[in-house]
Amino acid sequence: MGREITERRRAKIERVLGWRQKDLTLVLANIHDPHNVSAIYRSADAFGVAALHLYYTDTAFPELGKKSSASARKWVESVRHRNVDELHTALKAGGHQILATSCTPEARPLGDYDFTRPTAVIMGNEHSGVPSELAPIVDGEVYIPMYGMIQSFNVSVAAAIILAEASRQRVLAGMYEQPTYSPEEYAARLSVWLEK
Repeated sequence: MGREITERRRAKIERVLGWRQKDLTLVLANIHDPHNVSAIYRSADAFGVAALHLYYTDTAFPELGKKSSASARKWVESVRHRNVDELHTALKAGGHQILATSCTPEARPLGDYDFTRPTAVIMGNEHSGVPSELAPIVDGEVYIPMYGMIQSFNVSVAAAIILAEASRQRVLAGMYEQPTYSPEEYAARLSVWLEK
């Protein structure tokens, strides 16, 4: 029984690693609510995001409850950045278009963007949105069309909707069937994941 479980676990890990989209990511910008951050990690794992970028300059990264977040956080890498230049350099090194969630007149609806391109979406915090110092590195602003009285979604819900649209586009393009890791990267991550 133990060997069968181990083989099933290994097969699932291999399958999930093969689906990981290393060129699709979110930037969590000073998001302080631990429940929102935990939910974003769960959505990232569910939609095959390999890593989340953490930009925390005026807010401490929240302490996440082990029960609610550990299962997702251990499968999604966290990349911390101390300043705008560090974040920008990392994202541009991956060739990412950088989008920011916004409700300004310049923002375009979610469906207007091509998420088959390497993409990073900055998710602003619950009260003040995307930090103003990130504006110079943004290539475009994005909003989720809504048809009710409320102007915006909770940040974790918005993250899930954005990743669902990105995933939809990538599934149609066959991108989950093409590994984004090189054979060497895949082997290295497989070795780490098998130890988790």
